Amino acid sequence: MVSVIIPAFNEESRVVSVVRSAMSSGLADEIIVVDDGSTDGTASAARAAGARVVRLSSNQGKGAAMVAGARACSGSILVFLDADLVGFRPDHLKQLIVPVRTGRCTMSLGVLKGGGFWSSNAQAMFPFFTGQRAMTRAFFESVPHLARERMGAEVALNAYAKQIGAKVLRVYLQGVGNTHKESKLGVVRGTAARAKMYKEMAHAVVRARRHTSFTSWR
Repeated sequence: MVSVIIPAFNEESRVVSVVRSAMSSGLADEIIVVDDGSTDGTASAARAAGARVVRLSSNQGKGAAMVAGARACSGSILVFLDADLVGFRPDHLKQLIVPVRTGRCTMSLGVLKGGGFWSSNAQAMFPFFTGQRAMTRAFFESVPHLARERMGAEVALNAYAKQIGAKVLRVYLQGVGNTHKESKLGVVRGTAARAKMYKEMAHAVVRARRHTSFTSWR
């Protein structure tokens, strides 16, 4: 069973297209949008598009939203998608799922390519920081302290995969990009949000390097 989980914060105008693409693939047994304390109509829009919605009472960060989605779903394969994707198609979901389903890897990473200047260049420099990924539930549930990692969730996943020697495979999602923060929030607020994101990721890198033993988040 495949569960698609889409963490979302104030993505009312963007989440619908991601939900619909996942639904039309025929590969997702369930689609869950985790509304991470949004102040807009994200939850209503996602529900209208056909997703099941899990609502967090306050903004807790991406890691907590991912954990909440995993706890609410039934899949043995978990797929995580950003809510602000542009150009995401059903065949892209297949690219993420098949390597995990066939045992070629424990986690697949969807690297964005050709979907816009900012997305493509950021992914070219830091391909392992993508939010598009599929993995086994067993692996996800063993990653430590994930709920406390806000925008550092991907760092924690990568670090744990490296530590236990899990097989990770990159796939390239051609024509897919993210809506960058400056476009969503304006230059001033968007730049501030981007700086905050990078700070949280940097802190996650430091924490990952300090940890020598791990326990489950369960």
